[in-house]
Amino acid sequence: MNEIQREIICIVCPTGCRINVSGDDPQALSITGSECKRGKEYALKEITDPRRTLITTVQLNHGRLRRLPVRTNVEIPKRSIFPCMEIVNRTEVEAPVEVGQVIISDILGTGADIVATRSMTRV
Repeated sequence: MNEIQREIICIVCPTGCRINVSGDDPQALSITGSECKRGKEYALKEITDPRRTLITTVQLNHGRLRRLPVRTNVEIPKRSIFPCMEIVNRTEVEAPVEVGQVIISDILGTGADIVATRSMTRV
């Protein structure tokens, strides 16, 4: 197995600790530089299973605007962002839409729904 050697700037709190992660076994990594337990957990997650919230827009038909802001309701694996965007980019929604309305359910089997972040009336 390859040696892991990375520096991560923690985003959990405003301190922005520089956390060093090293080791060759993902189950027994050395994590130093964190000033709190949350930073250590963040670094481990970022190395072993990085996840992100996808925030974007979809095409909106018959709405006041042409695009509807949407996001995932939970974080998705980072490696799934571009495949999810391919689906989102092909999606069209008809107004009216309510904030929180599910636009795409369980996108790519990630367990995440794409939901509207703004209500939009029909024009």
